[in-house]
Amino acid sequence: MAYSLGIDTGGTFTDVVLLNAQRQVLASAKSLTTRFDLAQGIAGALDQLPQAWLGQVSLVSLSTTLTTNSVVEGKGSPVCVLLAGYDALQVKSSGLVDLLGSEGIVCLPGGHDAGGIATQALDEAASRAAIAQHMGRVSAFAISATFGVRNPAHEVQLRQWVQELCDVPVTCGHELASSLGAPRRALTAALNARMIFHVKALIESVQRTLAARAIDAPLMVVQGDGSLINVASALRRPVNTVLSGPAASVLGACALSGLQNAVVADMGGTTTDIAVVRNGLPELSFDGAMVGNWRPMVEAVKVYAVGLGGDSEVRLHGGEGLTIGPRRVVPLSLLAHQHPQILAALERQQNETPHASQMRFAQRLHADAALLSRLNDDELFAWETLAQGPVDLERANMENRALARAIARLERKGLAIYSGFTPSDAAHVLGLSGHWSAAGATFAARIWARQMRHMYGLGTWKQGDALGPAQDVVAKVVDTICQKLIEAGLNDAGQMNESSAGKVAALLTAMALGGGKAAAADAATDAQGAPGASASGSSAVFQLQFSPSMPVVGVGAPASSYYPAVAQALGVELQLPPFAEVANAVGAVLGQVSQRVHLTLTQPARGVFKVFTAQGPVDFGDLASAVAHAQQLAGAEAHARAMAAGAAQAEVVYTQRNNSVNNDIDGNVFFEAVVTATASGAPQRKA
Repeated sequence: MAYSLGIDTGGTFTDVVLLNAQRQVLASAKSLTTRFDLAQGIAGALDQLPQAWLGQVSLVSLSTTLTTNSVVEGKGSPVCVLLAGYDALQVKSSGLVDLLGSEGIVCLPGGHDAGGIATQALDEAASRAAIAQHMGRVSAFAISATFGVRNPAHEVQLRQWVQELCDVPVTCGHELASSLGAPRRALTAALNARMIFHVKALIESVQRTLAARAIDAPLMVVQGDGSLINVASALRRPVNTVLSGPAASVLGACALSGLQNAVVADMGGTTTDIAVVRNGLPELSFDGAMVGNWRPMVEAVKVYAVGLGGDSEVRLHGGEGLTIGPRRVVPLSLLAHQHPQILAALERQQNETPHASQMRFAQRLHADAALLSRLNDDELFAWETLAQGPVDLERANMENRALARAIARLERKGLAIYSGFTPSDAAHVLGLSGHWSAAGATFAARIWARQMRHMYGLGTWKQGDALGPAQDVVAKVVDTICQKLIEAGLNDAGQMNESSAGKVAALLTAMALGGGKAAAADAATDAQGAPGASASGSSAVFQLQFSPSMPVVGVGAPASSYYPAVAQALGVELQLPPFAEVANAVGAVLGQVSQRVHLTLTQPARGVFKVFTAQGPVDFGDLASAVAHAQQLAGAEAHARAMAAGAAQAEVVYTQRNNSVNNDIDGNVFFEAVVTATASGAPQRKA
């Protein structure tokens, strides 16, 4: 019997599952993700599976939240973005300066107009000089030209010059997005370039681990829309894996729960991802899904991806009070589990005068050759020091301030990671979790509570109390999840975008949570047989309720710790299906290979129909001929991409979206159409 092997590499855990031909889970396992050497965590999970079955695997599929996490946290490899024809306003609106800093952005003459005609020639000397200045200091180049989707000639030429001068990956905007909107297209290209190193490291780790266990089967990667691609395609367009983990979790949640209509909420170590599923299929966002503070032009499952996970740092943020995330830190319970020697320092710190460097231990996160090549001597010394194990920043600040400052710079660059107090620690204090060090979590809760009280005036916890702070943190997590579920519901109703939904959700969350607490009080009153109305506000004019036909399906490792309280507060049905903790790995092997190609055609003048192709615009005298040409090109390209992406065979389906106006004077006037060819098929398996 041929088995399918699903692998999901998240920020905290790596999950693996074996499925049979009937898509039933035969075995599953979890192991800590080892960010510095991903192969260790993958091997640790695979070694827990029945080894005799691994030889019968005919397909391996990989999902990951590492790319999603890097976007949410604003981390990634150093890249250079070459922008042809962009003005200062476009650069500002793109968000590239916030993402990369101004030193990684180069504006060059060039670009085209809406009709695909060059507005200015490329300056070869200036372009080559810019490439030479940045090569050796970046891991990849990203290229975007104005109206590059109407004529990609300048992007193609710049890519050729980069490839002539250096051997690093190059990403072009027209290859990733077909929509107009130069600023967002540039951002998408930059995000893609930043992820290449991380996706390459992950794929190579999986390949080495599979080869060591003689698992000789095609390796696929889940895209953000739930479809599959082979590794070659994933390395060309890693930005398409930004929502790989959430997409896989939606597919896995539906398969494990058997529900066709539900709200899927996946909580991991770094993010919480929420998606609405109807008729067994999640809605797709063709305008780009919101990931943290960014909206790249990626066709993906429509999800709310927010920086709230079991490993999110609990901190005080401005006037907002207690907040959780989006920065990921190492939970003290995990760090003490892996390095018990830190318990002595934590035990001492719980009785010291509070200060910011308590509970702070630094570790290596991962190695990035481009980043390491840019380190100064102090930073290189800090990097080598971290190789010996966690560094106590309290001690470093007292004994070697230069080392402490250098470690801080490594953390900002994404090469190192700090420890901190997290929801995972709070769950260990309360006994909701028990797989790591409860002692480390308890010490951390006491230290954190003293910091909040004495440094920021937050909280009224007694000296030495760990339960009270932990309960408040868990309550904050529950409230935050409730608010995000309500935001997702408002946005799904089509009445509000993310920004508007976020502004209203806080008020509605308070109403919903008030209703949930009142319902609990009603239930308690009824159980005791007490007559009369409770204080629930049963005569309230307005009540907020979730639809009874849309239960919440909670998946992910921390789900069982928080979602029962969420369901009770919101009065919504909850399902925690079997194998919910490995739902991403289950969903990783359930998708098909699917490739979409969009071609735009316009009528710039009456009787002239222009099709914008990869080779430039082509004119036709009638609409039918233009559409037929667009379908032929798009269909052939989609089919070729699907086969190149690993499909055993592929069928092509066409859709067309028209923009036209019908009036009494001119009749039906055609302006623009987008022809889409979608080629889909099952992935190629080992014979």
